[in-house]
Amino acid sequence: MSNIHDTARAFVPYPSTPVGHAGTGPLTGLGFGVKDLFDVAGYPTGGGQPLLLAMSGIKTQTAPTVQKLLDAGARMVGKTVTDELAFSMNGQNAHFGSPINGAAPDRISGGSSSGSAAAVSNGLCDFALGTDTGGSVRAPASHCGLVGLRPTHGRVSLAGALDLSPSLDTCGWFSRDILTFAQVGDVLLGEDPTPLPAKIRLIRLTEVWNLLAPEVREALLPASERTETVLGTATDVAGFPGDFDALYWNFRYVQGREAWQTDGGFIERYHPPLGPGVRERFEWAKAVTDEQVMMARAYRRELTESLRALLGHDGVLMMPTMPDVAPLISQDAGSLEDYRNRAIRMLSISGMSGFPQISLPMAHRMGAPLGFSLLGPADSDRSLIRISQQLMSS
Repeated sequence: MSNIHDTARAFVPYPSTPVGHAGTGPLTGLGFGVKDLFDVAGYPTGGGQPLLLAMSGIKTQTAPTVQKLLDAGARMVGKTVTDELAFSMNGQNAHFGSPINGAAPDRISGGSSSGSAAAVSNGLCDFALGTDTGGSVRAPASHCGLVGLRPTHGRVSLAGALDLSPSLDTCGWFSRDILTFAQVGDVLLGEDPTPLPAKIRLIRLTEVWNLLAPEVREALLPASERTETVLGTATDVAGFPGDFDALYWNFRYVQGREAWQTDGGFIERYHPPLGPGVRERFEWAKAVTDEQVMMARAYRRELTESLRALLGHDGVLMMPTMPDVAPLISQDAGSLEDYRNRAIRMLSISGMSGFPQISLPMAHRMGAPLGFSLLGPADSDRSLIRISQQLMSS
Protein backbone atom coordinates (compact mmCIF):
# COMPACT_ATOMS: atom_id res chain seq x y z
CA MET A 1 0.00 0.00 0.00
CA SER A 2 1.16 3.53 -0.70
CA ASN A 3 2.31 5.68 2.18
CA ILE A 4 -1.10 7.06 3.11
CA HIS A 5 -2.51 7.52 6.57
CA ASP A 6 -5.58 5.28 6.47
CA THR A 7 -7.85 7.20 8.80
CA ALA A 8 -10.91 5.41 7.40
CA ARG A 9 -9.86 1.77 7.93
CA ALA A 10 -10.51 1.46 4.21
CA PHE A 11 -7.41 -0.44 3.07
CA VAL A 12 -6.21 -3.95 3.83
CA PRO A 13 -2.86 -3.42 5.60
CA TYR A 14 -0.73 -5.33 3.11
CA PRO A 15 2.99 -4.52 2.85
CA SER A 16 3.48 -1.94 0.13
CA THR A 17 4.49 -3.47 -3.20
CA PRO A 18 5.09 -1.17 -6.18
CA VAL A 19 2.53 -1.55 -8.97
CA GLY A 20 3.66 -0.05 -12.26
CA HIS A 21 1.46 2.30 -14.27
CA ALA A 22 1.79 4.24 -17.51
CA GLY A 23 3.56 7.58 -17.24
CA THR A 24 0.92 9.36 -19.29
CA GLY A 25 -2.68 8.63 -20.18
CA PRO A 26 -6.25 9.82 -19.69
CA LEU A 27 -6.15 9.00 -15.96
CA THR A 28 -2.70 10.44 -15.21
CA GLY A 29 -2.59 12.04 -11.77
CA LEU A 30 -5.46 9.99 -10.36
CA GLY A 31 -5.03 7.46 -7.56
CA PHE A 32 -7.40 4.53 -7.12
CA GLY A 33 -8.27 1.75 -4.71
CA VAL A 34 -8.96 -1.86 -5.69
CA LYS A 35 -11.50 -4.01 -3.84
CA ASP A 36 -9.72 -7.05 -2.44
CA LEU A 37 -11.57 -9.40 -4.79
CA PHE A 38 -9.35 -8.43 -7.75
CA ASP A 39 -5.94 -9.95 -8.36
CA VAL A 40 -3.03 -7.53 -8.43
CA ALA A 41 0.46 -8.85 -9.12
CA GLY A 42 2.56 -8.71 -5.95
CA TYR A 43 -0.43 -8.93 -3.60
CA PRO A 44 -2.64 -11.73 -2.25
CA THR A 45 -6.40 -11.69 -2.83
CA GLY A 46 -8.22 -12.14 0.46
CA GLY A 47 -11.90 -11.60 -0.27
CA GLY A 48 -12.42 -10.36 3.26
CA GLN A 49 -11.93 -13.90 4.63
CA PRO A 50 -8.82 -14.75 6.70
CA LEU A 51 -8.48 -18.39 5.64
CA LEU A 52 -8.97 -17.52 1.98
CA LEU A 53 -6.28 -14.86 2.40
CA ALA A 54 -3.93 -17.42 3.97
CA MET A 55 -4.49 -19.78 1.03
CA SER A 56 -4.17 -17.10 -1.66
CA GLY A 57 -0.44 -16.79 -2.17
CA ILE A 58 1.03 -13.78 -3.92
CA LYS A 59 -0.59 -13.24 -7.31
CA THR A 60 1.60 -13.02 -10.39
CA GLN A 61 -0.97 -11.51 -12.76
CA THR A 62 -3.18 -8.44 -12.51
CA ALA A 63 -6.89 -8.55 -13.33
CA PRO A 64 -7.50 -7.05 -16.82
CA THR A 65 -9.81 -4.29 -15.54
CA VAL A 66 -7.20 -3.15 -13.00
CA GLN A 67 -4.54 -3.29 -15.71
CA LYS A 68 -6.66 -1.08 -18.00
CA LEU A 69 -6.66 1.62 -15.34
CA LEU A 70 -2.90 1.30 -14.78
CA ASP A 71 -2.30 1.47 -18.53
CA ALA A 72 -4.40 4.66 -18.62
CA GLY A 73 -1.98 6.29 -16.17
CA ALA A 74 -3.86 5.83 -12.89
CA ARG A 75 -1.83 4.95 -9.79
CA MET A 76 -2.99 2.17 -7.47
CA VAL A 77 -3.09 3.37 -3.87
CA GLY A 78 -3.94 0.03 -2.25
CA LYS A 79 -6.38 -2.85 -1.92
CA THR A 80 -9.58 -2.04 -0.09
CA VAL A 81 -11.52 -3.96 2.54
CA THR A 82 -14.52 -5.96 1.37
CA ASP A 83 -17.34 -7.48 3.35
CA GLU A 84 -16.62 -11.17 3.89
CA LEU A 85 -16.75 -13.13 0.61
CA ALA A 86 -18.73 -10.11 -0.72
CA PHE A 87 -21.89 -11.64 0.77
CA SER A 88 -23.16 -8.65 2.76
CA MET A 89 -24.40 -5.11 2.27
CA ASN A 90 -23.68 -3.45 5.60
CA GLY A 91 -19.95 -2.70 5.38
CA GLN A 92 -19.11 -4.63 8.53
CA ASN A 93 -16.44 -7.34 8.44
CA ALA A 94 -16.02 -9.43 11.60
CA HIS A 95 -12.34 -10.07 10.77
CA PHE A 96 -11.09 -6.84 9.16
CA GLY A 97 -13.33 -4.23 10.78
CA SER A 98 -15.76 -1.64 9.46
CA PRO A 99 -14.53 1.09 7.11
CA ILE A 100 -15.66 4.60 8.06
CA ASN A 101 -18.29 6.43 6.03
CA GLY A 102 -16.62 9.72 5.08
CA ALA A 103 -19.95 11.51 4.60
CA ALA A 104 -21.63 10.28 7.79
CA PRO A 105 -19.14 8.70 10.22
CA ASP A 106 -21.88 7.66 12.65
CA ARG A 107 -23.58 5.59 9.94
CA ILE A 108 -22.60 2.38 8.13
CA SER A 109 -20.68 2.70 4.88
CA GLY A 110 -22.65 -0.02 3.15
CA GLY A 111 -21.06 -3.02 1.46
CA SER A 112 -19.74 -5.18 0.21
CA SER A 113 -17.52 -2.58 -1.51
CA SER A 114 -17.17 -0.89 1.87
CA GLY A 115 -13.46 -0.08 1.78
CA SER A 116 -13.62 1.34 -1.73
CA ALA A 117 -16.49 3.69 -0.80
CA ALA A 118 -14.79 4.68 2.46
CA ALA A 119 -11.48 5.39 0.71
CA VAL A 120 -13.13 7.68 -1.84
CA SER A 121 -15.53 9.40 0.57
CA ASN A 122 -12.65 10.15 2.95
CA GLY A 123 -10.51 11.58 0.14
CA LEU A 124 -7.84 8.86 0.34
CA CYS A 125 -8.03 8.24 -3.42
CA ASP A 126 -9.80 9.74 -6.42
CA PHE A 127 -11.81 6.68 -7.41
CA ALA A 128 -12.04 3.01 -6.49
CA LEU A 129 -13.14 -0.26 -8.03
CA GLY A 130 -15.93 -2.26 -6.46
CA THR A 131 -18.25 -5.07 -7.42
CA ASP A 132 -22.05 -5.12 -7.37
CA THR A 133 -24.04 -8.35 -7.12
CA GLY A 134 -27.06 -7.30 -5.10
CA GLY A 135 -26.21 -3.64 -4.53
CA SER A 136 -22.59 -3.61 -3.39
CA VAL A 137 -21.70 -0.48 -5.36
CA ARG A 138 -25.05 1.31 -5.36
CA ALA A 139 -25.68 0.95 -1.60
CA PRO A 140 -22.29 2.36 -0.49
CA ALA A 141 -22.53 5.09 -3.14
CA SER A 142 -25.86 6.21 -1.70
CA HIS A 143 -24.67 5.96 1.91
CA CYS A 144 -21.34 7.74 1.36
CA GLY A 145 -22.47 10.52 -1.01
CA LEU A 146 -20.68 9.16 -4.10
CA VAL A 147 -21.35 8.49 -7.75
CA GLY A 148 -21.52 4.74 -8.32
CA LEU A 149 -22.52 2.54 -11.26
CA ARG A 150 -23.72 -1.02 -11.55
CA PRO A 151 -22.90 -1.58 -15.25
CA THR A 152 -24.74 -3.74 -17.72
CA HIS A 153 -23.99 -7.32 -16.73
CA GLY A 154 -20.77 -8.44 -18.45
CA ARG A 155 -19.88 -4.96 -19.74
CA VAL A 156 -16.76 -4.57 -17.54
CA SER A 157 -14.52 -7.62 -17.17
CA LEU A 158 -14.43 -9.53 -13.88
CA ALA A 159 -11.66 -11.86 -15.06
CA GLY A 160 -9.09 -12.28 -12.31
CA ALA A 161 -11.62 -11.48 -9.59
CA LEU A 162 -13.29 -13.69 -6.98
CA ASP A 163 -16.86 -14.67 -7.87
CA LEU A 164 -19.90 -14.61 -5.64
CA SER A 165 -22.84 -15.13 -8.00
CA PRO A 166 -21.55 -15.01 -11.58
CA SER A 167 -24.87 -14.35 -13.33
CA LEU A 168 -25.37 -11.32 -11.06
CA ASP A 169 -21.79 -10.09 -10.40
CA THR A 170 -20.67 -6.84 -12.04
CA CYS A 171 -17.64 -4.53 -11.78
CA GLY A 172 -18.41 -0.92 -10.87
CA TRP A 173 -16.58 2.05 -9.42
CA PHE A 174 -16.96 5.13 -7.21
CA SER A 175 -15.88 8.75 -7.34
CA ARG A 176 -16.77 11.95 -5.52
CA ASP A 177 -17.46 13.93 -8.70
CA ILE A 178 -19.10 13.11 -12.00
CA LEU A 179 -16.19 14.37 -14.14
CA THR A 180 -13.70 11.92 -12.63
CA PHE A 181 -16.36 9.23 -12.87
CA ALA A 182 -16.83 9.90 -16.57
CA GLN A 183 -13.07 9.80 -17.21
CA VAL A 184 -12.90 6.33 -15.67
CA GLY A 185 -15.98 5.33 -17.65
CA ASP A 186 -14.30 6.31 -20.91
CA VAL A 187 -11.48 3.88 -20.09
CA LEU A 188 -13.56 0.97 -18.80
CA LEU A 189 -16.63 1.26 -21.02
CA GLY A 190 -15.63 2.87 -24.29
CA GLU A 191 -18.60 3.77 -26.48
CA ASP A 192 -22.05 2.31 -25.89
CA PRO A 193 -23.08 -0.45 -28.32
CA THR A 194 -26.65 0.89 -28.00
CA PRO A 195 -26.49 4.52 -26.86
CA LEU A 196 -29.51 6.41 -25.70
CA PRO A 197 -30.85 9.04 -28.12
CA ALA A 198 -30.55 12.75 -27.39
CA LYS A 199 -34.20 12.84 -26.32
CA ILE A 200 -35.06 10.20 -23.74
CA ARG A 201 -38.33 9.07 -22.17
CA LEU A 202 -38.16 9.56 -18.42
CA ILE A 203 -40.23 6.97 -16.51
CA ARG A 204 -41.29 6.83 -12.86
CA LEU A 205 -42.43 3.38 -11.68
CA THR A 206 -45.02 4.28 -9.07
CA GLU A 207 -44.69 0.99 -7.16
CA VAL A 208 -40.98 1.61 -6.56
CA TRP A 209 -41.61 5.08 -5.16
CA ASN A 210 -44.44 3.70 -3.02
CA LEU A 211 -41.87 1.56 -1.19
CA LEU A 212 -40.53 4.74 0.41
CA ALA A 213 -41.67 6.36 3.63
CA PRO A 214 -43.23 9.81 2.99
CA GLU A 215 -40.29 11.65 4.54
CA VAL A 216 -37.84 9.85 2.22
CA ARG A 217 -39.95 10.67 -0.85
CA GLU A 218 -39.96 14.29 0.27
CA ALA A 219 -36.16 14.29 0.61
CA LEU A 220 -35.82 13.02 -2.96
CA LEU A 221 -38.34 15.49 -4.41
CA PRO A 222 -35.77 18.20 -5.31
CA ALA A 223 -33.67 15.61 -7.19
CA SER A 224 -36.77 14.40 -9.04
CA GLU A 225 -37.78 17.94 -9.95
CA ARG A 226 -34.30 18.82 -11.17
CA THR A 227 -34.20 15.66 -13.27
CA GLU A 228 -37.52 16.52 -14.91
CA THR A 229 -36.41 20.11 -15.49
CA VAL A 230 -33.27 18.95 -17.29
CA LEU A 231 -34.49 15.80 -19.02
CA GLY A 232 -38.22 16.35 -19.50
CA THR A 233 -41.40 15.43 -17.64
CA ALA A 234 -41.52 11.87 -16.38
CA THR A 235 -44.34 9.50 -17.23
CA ASP A 236 -45.83 7.70 -14.25
CA VAL A 237 -46.15 3.99 -14.97
CA ALA A 238 -47.92 1.43 -12.79
CA GLY A 239 -47.93 -2.31 -13.29
CA PHE A 240 -44.52 -3.47 -12.13
CA PRO A 241 -44.18 -7.08 -13.35
CA GLY A 242 -44.75 -9.27 -10.31
CA ASP A 243 -44.71 -7.96 -6.75
CA PHE A 244 -41.65 -6.93 -4.80
CA ASP A 245 -41.79 -9.92 -2.51
CA ALA A 246 -41.50 -12.16 -5.58
CA LEU A 247 -38.60 -10.04 -6.85
CA TYR A 248 -36.87 -10.29 -3.47
CA TRP A 249 -37.20 -14.04 -3.07
CA ASN A 250 -36.35 -14.93 -6.65
CA PHE A 251 -33.24 -12.75 -6.50
CA ARG A 252 -32.22 -14.48 -3.29
CA TYR A 253 -32.75 -17.94 -4.78
CA VAL A 254 -30.51 -17.14 -7.77
CA GLN A 255 -27.86 -15.45 -5.65
CA GLY A 256 -27.98 -18.13 -2.95
CA ARG A 257 -27.62 -21.07 -5.31
CA GLU A 258 -24.70 -19.47 -7.17
CA ALA A 259 -23.01 -18.28 -3.97
CA TRP A 260 -23.10 -21.83 -2.60
CA GLN A 261 -21.78 -23.20 -5.90
CA THR A 262 -18.93 -20.67 -5.67
CA ASP A 263 -17.99 -20.93 -1.99
CA GLY A 264 -19.77 -24.01 -0.63
CA GLY A 265 -16.89 -26.38 -1.34
CA PHE A 266 -14.44 -24.10 0.45
CA ILE A 267 -16.79 -23.73 3.42
CA GLU A 268 -17.55 -27.44 3.77
CA ARG A 269 -13.95 -28.57 3.39
CA TYR A 270 -12.20 -26.02 5.61
CA HIS A 271 -14.97 -24.78 7.94
CA PRO A 272 -13.59 -21.22 7.97
CA PRO A 273 -14.80 -18.85 10.68
CA LEU A 274 -17.61 -16.83 9.10
CA GLY A 275 -18.89 -13.62 10.60
CA PRO A 276 -22.45 -13.04 11.85
CA GLY A 277 -24.95 -12.72 9.01
CA VAL A 278 -22.56 -14.16 6.45
CA ARG A 279 -22.64 -17.55 8.14
CA GLU A 280 -26.45 -17.58 8.23
CA ARG A 281 -26.74 -16.48 4.59
CA PHE A 282 -24.52 -19.34 3.43
CA GLU A 283 -26.50 -21.82 5.55
CA TRP A 284 -29.67 -20.53 3.90
CA ALA A 285 -28.04 -20.65 0.44
CA LYS A 286 -27.10 -24.30 0.89
CA ALA A 287 -30.77 -25.17 1.39
CA VAL A 288 -32.09 -23.49 -1.81
CA THR A 289 -33.86 -26.16 -3.86
CA ASP A 290 -33.70 -26.94 -7.58
CA GLU A 291 -37.40 -26.09 -7.83
CA GLN A 292 -36.82 -22.65 -6.29
CA VAL A 293 -33.96 -21.99 -8.68
CA MET A 294 -36.00 -23.07 -11.72
CA MET A 295 -38.87 -20.81 -10.64
CA ALA A 296 -36.49 -17.91 -10.02
CA ARG A 297 -34.84 -18.19 -13.42
CA ALA A 298 -38.24 -18.23 -15.15
CA TYR A 299 -39.27 -15.14 -13.15
CA ARG A 300 -36.01 -13.47 -14.11
CA ARG A 301 -36.62 -14.01 -17.83
CA GLU A 302 -40.12 -12.56 -17.56
CA LEU A 303 -38.94 -9.54 -15.56
CA THR A 304 -36.14 -8.82 -18.03
CA GLU A 305 -38.48 -8.99 -21.03
CA SER A 306 -41.05 -6.76 -19.32
CA LEU A 307 -38.41 -4.18 -18.44
CA ARG A 308 -36.89 -4.35 -21.92
CA ALA A 309 -40.32 -3.67 -23.44
CA LEU A 310 -40.95 -0.78 -21.02
CA LEU A 311 -37.60 0.92 -21.68
CA GLY A 312 -37.26 0.22 -25.39
CA HIS A 313 -34.22 2.03 -26.80
CA ASP A 314 -34.90 5.42 -25.17
CA GLY A 315 -36.50 4.85 -21.75
CA VAL A 316 -34.81 5.70 -18.44
CA LEU A 317 -36.23 4.95 -15.00
CA MET A 318 -35.75 7.60 -12.32
CA MET A 319 -35.83 5.92 -8.92
CA PRO A 320 -34.49 5.93 -5.37
CA THR A 321 -31.24 4.03 -4.91
CA MET A 322 -32.00 2.88 -1.36
CA PRO A 323 -35.02 2.95 0.96
CA ASP A 324 -33.39 5.57 3.21
CA VAL A 325 -30.11 7.07 4.37
CA ALA A 326 -27.53 4.70 5.87
CA PRO A 327 -28.55 3.18 9.21
CA LEU A 328 -26.65 4.28 12.29
CA ILE A 329 -23.75 2.04 13.32
CA SER A 330 -25.41 1.71 16.72
CA GLN A 331 -28.48 -0.04 15.31
CA ASP A 332 -28.95 -3.68 16.27
CA ALA A 333 -28.31 -6.56 13.88
CA GLY A 334 -32.03 -7.20 13.39
CA SER A 335 -32.68 -3.63 12.27
CA LEU A 336 -29.74 -3.74 9.87
CA GLU A 337 -30.99 -7.01 8.38
CA ASP A 338 -34.48 -5.53 7.95
CA TYR A 339 -32.99 -2.53 6.15
CA ARG A 340 -30.94 -4.83 3.90
CA ASN A 341 -34.03 -6.83 2.99
CA ARG A 342 -36.01 -3.69 2.14
CA ALA A 343 -33.11 -2.44 0.01
CA ILE A 344 -32.92 -5.67 -2.00
CA ARG A 345 -36.48 -5.07 -3.19
CA MET A 346 -35.30 -1.90 -4.96
CA LEU A 347 -31.82 -2.96 -5.96
CA SER A 348 -32.90 -6.24 -7.60
CA ILE A 349 -34.59 -4.56 -10.56
CA SER A 350 -31.17 -3.83 -12.05
CA GLY A 351 -29.59 -6.96 -10.61
CA MET A 352 -32.09 -9.44 -12.01
CA SER A 353 -32.46 -7.72 -15.41
CA GLY A 354 -28.76 -7.03 -15.89
CA PHE A 355 -29.54 -3.43 -16.94
CA PRO A 356 -27.27 -0.56 -15.82
CA GLN A 357 -28.10 1.71 -12.88
CA ILE A 358 -26.17 4.78 -11.75
CA SER A 359 -26.55 6.27 -8.27
CA LEU A 360 -25.99 10.00 -7.90
CA PRO A 361 -25.43 12.00 -4.68
CA MET A 362 -28.36 14.35 -5.27
CA ALA A 363 -30.23 14.28 -1.95
CA HIS A 364 -29.79 14.45 1.82
CA ARG A 365 -31.87 13.59 4.85
CA MET A 366 -31.05 14.02 8.54
CA GLY A 367 -27.64 15.36 7.52
CA ALA A 368 -26.71 12.19 5.62
CA PRO A 369 -26.49 11.56 1.84
CA LEU A 370 -29.24 9.80 -0.08
CA GLY A 371 -28.73 8.46 -3.59
CA PHE A 372 -30.96 9.12 -6.60
CA SER A 373 -30.75 6.67 -9.51
CA LEU A 374 -31.18 6.40 -13.24
CA LEU A 375 -31.66 2.96 -14.80
CA GLY A 376 -31.40 2.48 -18.55
CA PRO A 377 -31.56 -0.24 -21.21
CA ALA A 378 -28.77 -2.77 -21.60
CA ASP A 379 -25.48 -1.24 -22.83
CA SER A 380 -26.57 2.36 -22.27
CA ASP A 381 -23.99 2.80 -19.48
CA ARG A 382 -21.95 5.60 -21.02
CA SER A 383 -25.16 7.40 -22.01
CA LEU A 384 -26.36 7.26 -18.39
CA ILE A 385 -23.08 8.86 -17.30
CA ARG A 386 -23.49 11.57 -19.95
CA ILE A 387 -27.03 12.31 -18.73
CA SER A 388 -25.73 12.36 -15.16
CA GLN A 389 -23.17 14.95 -16.18
CA GLN A 390 -26.03 17.13 -17.42
CA LEU A 391 -27.90 16.70 -14.16
CA MET A 392 -24.93 17.43 -11.90
CA SER A 393 -23.36 20.27 -13.84
CA SER A 394 -23.59 23.59 -12.02
